[in-house]
Amino acid sequence: MASLQASPLTLSSSSKKISAAIHLPKLPRVPLSVPKIPTRTVVEELNIRAGFTKTVPIDVESYDSTSIANTQLYALLEAVADRVEIHNNIGKQRDNWNTLLLNSINMITLTAATLTGVGAIGGAGMPLLALKLSSALLYSAATGLLLIMNKIQPSQLAEEQRNATRLFKQLQSQIQTILTLGSPTQEDVKIVMEKVLALDKAFPLPLLGAMLEKFPSKFEPAVWWPSTQSQNKTKAEEGKFHKMEKNGWSDELEVEMRDIIEVVKRKDIKDYVRLGNLVLKINKILAISGPLLTGIAAVGSTFVDNGSWAAIIAVAAGALGSVVNTFEHGGQVGMVFEMYRNSAGFFRLLEESIEGTLEEKDLEKRENGELFEMKVALKFGRSLSHLKELARKSAYSRREGTSIDESASKLF
Repeated sequence: MASLQASPLTLSSSSKKISAAIHLPKLPRVPLSVPKIPTRTVVEELNIRAGFTKTVPIDVESYDSTSIANTQLYALLEAVADRVEIHNNIGKQRDNWNTLLLNSINMITLTAATLTGVGAIGGAGMPLLALKLSSALLYSAATGLLLIMNKIQPSQLAEEQRNATRLFKQLQSQIQTILTLGSPTQEDVKIVMEKVLALDKAFPLPLLGAMLEKFPSKFEPAVWWPSTQSQNKTKAEEGKFHKMEKNGWSDELEVEMRDIIEVVKRKDIKDYVRLGNLVLKINKILAISGPLLTGIAAVGSTFVDNGSWAAIIAVAAGALGSVVNTFEHGGQVGMVFEMYRNSAGFFRLLEESIEGTLEEKDLEKRENGELFEMKVALKFGRSLSHLKELARKSAYSRREGTSIDESASKLF
């Protein structure tokens, strides 16, 4: 009993201790203001996730302009790739025109000559009339087809499209280089757009209204670049190369480039203009002679009789017309003319590029001198040492007043 009576006391005292430990005095309320968590921009959030704790502020306007220029260049790249495919397909088509028309006209002409010869051998009455009529119609058809073929010059059209395909591919690679190096500007977009439009004008696709003159009064080099093109490269290309003293330029290099220009003017361009004028005259003579001969044969075939001279004239004129047609279109004289025209244009473009670069007085705005020299050497198919040797020969011939006997280019 004593133990039972003592336990309540013990429990009572322990409960008092517990309650004393649990019931703490109330603390006064202190107002706390929690600051708002600052919001992060998308760029900062990406930097933090990538492990960068320190972010650099970005110029939003510059970022937006670069993004727009990037998008525009991709759009231009798609348009240029489409033009490459179009000019390639049309070039193949017009090359087929040249082959098919050449073979068809020659077959028609030779068939007409054969009918004329048969009629002269032993035809009489209605059979002779049928032979005369058939040969006259065939000669007339050959004359009409020759006039059309000589007017459009299919071999020259095909060469135009081949050159357009090559130049558009070159422009395509330039756009890809700008996009790869990054940070394109609106100036880059403007330059590329001008180049695309200049190529469209230099190599038109339609035949009616926009076709280039096949028999101009004077030979002129082809022009496929903008008239007011920028003389400096884009910032992306400049940033790829380390700045050197005077940006890689020196007085010796400028003198070397001017000597190279003199060789291009006095030798390369002059030679191609001379050859172009010669081929143009030959093509004009052939273009007139072919239809003229078949026309004479058509008239002569109507007077064919047994043993008459008209038959001899008709057969001989038809055969000569076939030979002239084969020489003109089988030999692709129009294509040779276009090749000379584009080669002269290539040297004219190179001349303008070098002169425009040298006219820029601020050396930092020029393309790097060593890079520019290497590009010029590659365009001429020369090494750097051979290019310097050519410049020395040009300077010597100018001092002595003699003509240089070496062309600048080893490729054309």
